[in-house]
Amino acid sequence: MKKLLCAVMIVIVLIVSAPVISAAEVETYAAAFALYCPDNGELLLSENADRELPMASTTKIMTTVLTLEAAAQDNRVIEFTDEMTAEGSSMYLKRGEKVTLYDLAVGMMMQSGNDAANAAALALSDSYEHFAALMNEKARQLGMKHTHFVTPNGLDDDDHYSTARDMALLMDYAMRNEDFAYITAQTSMEVHFVYPADKFVTYPNHNKLLRMDKDCIGGKTGYTDQAGRCLVTAARRDGITLIAVTLDDRNDWKDHIALYDEGFARYERITVGNDSVVLDVVGGVQDAVKASAAEASVVIPKGSPELTKRVCLPAFVYAPVEAGERLGTIEYSLQDKVLIELPLTADESVGYLNQKRSIINYIKDLLHWHS
Repeated sequence: MKKLLCAVMIVIVLIVSAPVISAAEVETYAAAFALYCPDNGELLLSENADRELPMASTTKIMTTVLTLEAAAQDNRVIEFTDEMTAEGSSMYLKRGEKVTLYDLAVGMMMQSGNDAANAAALALSDSYEHFAALMNEKARQLGMKHTHFVTPNGLDDDDHYSTARDMALLMDYAMRNEDFAYITAQTSMEVHFVYPADKFVTYPNHNKLLRMDKDCIGGKTGYTDQAGRCLVTAARRDGITLIAVTLDDRNDWKDHIALYDEGFARYERITVGNDSVVLDVVGGVQDAVKASAAEASVVIPKGSPELTKRVCLPAFVYAPVEAGERLGTIEYSLQDKVLIELPLTADESVGYLNQKRSIINYIKDLLHWHS
């Protein structure tokens, strides 16, 4: 077994010298809003981000991602029943019609179908109450500390609420699901019913921001009299992804565009990694091996003064060493916050030196490496 004695090296690297951009606020009509950067897990701009408010049909982000996760395992065919009917926006499913779980997700994200949400909930559990428990368990796992789900569709209930921050965390999680990211980016999608087999319906996406802002890559709308207009969207520009959430906002489309313009003006993506170090090898056919970190990228505020690079390696390693073997790590931090940790792996293999050596020579080698 290889004995690891950790030696730490710290290097300060100047990244940029431009002045920090002014923190001018973006005025919105929202009761609460958040602009979130999933690349570093921070709120860039916010107001009342932890205020508990109804979130209307943006609830269907949770219902949809749970449905898609189930469909990835078994894309079952669901028969619509009277128990699944709902008021409000609809996919217009009729009793006896059959669609897949995936297509219920399409109906939720395109048409904001309350009937599709109900059908998914009862397909994945035996009651709306039990499905709400699944939603709340997922919320707990995602760190949504101020959220409580009651309905799968977001229709009003005094105990059904979330926050701008929590909905940003949910959208971040959902966008990491390839099926969700694909569906939410479409301006319309066609559903081919399983029964009747000759039924095809094209559903337009209610998220107009896809057509208003070329950077928008998805989102979900919501509205009830109690919640007002709610909107959760994601946008990408120059390799940076941001998520905007507005709750109870009568000017949500323009407010999201303004939030994105401000956010993208403040952030930049930089390249880190592509570093290498040399590590001593004991008992090998060669005395040292090079360990390298792959290139990666991180998102930081423009004008950030310094990035800290911390390399952690053992003082030496024993042969044999395999190419690609992880020998240590390298961390990149901004103002004491670790942005990314990359493995340092051996560039090549180093075989064991198969020859007799005296114990005195081994002691000399160890004393040399420790020094």
